[in-house]
Amino acid sequence: MSPVLLPIIIPFIGAIFCFITRHIGLDRWVSIVAALAHTIASIGLVSSVSDGRILAVQLGDWPAPFGITMVADGLAAAMTLITGITGLAVAIYSLSDVGQRTRQAGFHALFQMLLAGVTGAFLTGDLFNLYVWFEVMLIASFGLLVLNKRHETLRGAMPYVALNLISTIFFLTAVGLLYGLTGSLNMAHLRVTIDAMEPSMTLSWITLLLMLAFGIKSAVFPLFFWLPSAYHTPAFSVSAVFAGLLTKVGVYALIRVFTTVMPLDPFFADVLLWCALLTMFVGVIGAAAQQEVRQILSFHIVSQIGYMVLGLALNTRLALIGSMFYLIHHIIVKANLFLIAGAMHRLCGSSQLRLIGGLYAAQPLLAVLFLVPAFSLAGFPPLSGFWAKYILIQASMDLGDWLAALTALLVGLLTIYSMTKIWGEAFWKPHPEGASALEGSPIPWSVWVAVGGLAILTIIIGLFPAPFYQFAQMSADQLIDPSTYIRAVLGVEAP
Repeated sequence: MSPVLLPIIIPFIGAIFCFITRHIGLDRWVSIVAALAHTIASIGLVSSVSDGRILAVQLGDWPAPFGITMVADGLAAAMTLITGITGLAVAIYSLSDVGQRTRQAGFHALFQMLLAGVTGAFLTGDLFNLYVWFEVMLIASFGLLVLNKRHETLRGAMPYVALNLISTIFFLTAVGLLYGLTGSLNMAHLRVTIDAMEPSMTLSWITLLLMLAFGIKSAVFPLFFWLPSAYHTPAFSVSAVFAGLLTKVGVYALIRVFTTVMPLDPFFADVLLWCALLTMFVGVIGAAAQQEVRQILSFHIVSQIGYMVLGLALNTRLALIGSMFYLIHHIIVKANLFLIAGAMHRLCGSSQLRLIGGLYAAQPLLAVLFLVPAFSLAGFPPLSGFWAKYILIQASMDLGDWLAALTALLVGLLTIYSMTKIWGEAFWKPHPEGASALEGSPIPWSVWVAVGGLAILTIIIGLFPAPFYQFAQMSADQLIDPSTYIRAVLGVEAP
């Protein structure tokens, strides 16, 4: 079987067996095995494209652009691998986080479906099937949001679903207009067709609709308000996988469409640049104003999305490298921070900063494991976040865009404030009820494995950035010059 299809098929099979075994308690172990297999298959996929090749599969032997095409280039393969790693960490963590009632309601089956939807979105070579994978993700994620049936969770899920449905309307409208204009939805064929066309008002409307659709899913300014209200309400395992992966699919779609499919028009690039800067600033200000750990982290998702979109808006080789480096770094770091927030809640019984404390004295190892992703998020050297920010700031200065560079630096400083607020309130100050309040809730081995594994990966990327940078460099070259992509899919040279 093609290495392109394995990372999609494995979680689907895992979902089926998780559903079958959910009443006998085997579903959680099936989920871990499926996530491990997904990760191994993704490593094989990255290995297959690491030399610059692009792999394309035509399902049902229908030739492109008429059939369903799945494509793996450097960016898609890297995102698939990081999905597998995040899924494995969350599956292990969920052993102690997800109760029996939630499991039997289908948690692990929905979780595997979510991983399949995310992976499919990264590997599809067709815009309509990108919509299909978005819907798979939406259905699975909504199911995960409402499994515990708490009023707070249901209230947070409503804006999430409503905004995603609006995003779907924008996306489908753009897809319909694009098909009417070009007669195709295959990404490679669209690029060939659009390059041969003159600019038109219809193409501008399509660009605007796609930016709105993917902007909602990415939670960019001013379309981000649904995220903080939804991500702090479900189980911590759900929050972690949402924080790590879902908004990144929207960012990936922006990068994929406005590089591979159609070049970004200078006017829309300027619009995207201002959206990126405002996303960074508003998100970090929102985080500074919060007093609940997951709400702080949720606003930081918004802020960090701005960095990723900034690379696309600057639209240079180095900026795209920075966006890809930031994507990989942020998925690991943000998922880990939400998992650590779950461990903090387990020990303290709350996520409100005023109600917790004493964690450094009670669990010094957890304090160290918090500092690794927190410092990385803020951009401290030599962790992964430092290199991601450095590349983007350098790309901004190379273009003479000092506003973008200064905004990135300022937001990094404000991120430090939010992280030190969590540190000071949750770890450094004594618990309001005394040290004895932390004695009855030991942290299970599954939490240590998941959190520790992601922290180690953050350190590895920071200490040895060269291979990751080189892979991002290769991937950026494939995006800037899509001729290899077109040849792999269509079997013809780009015009």
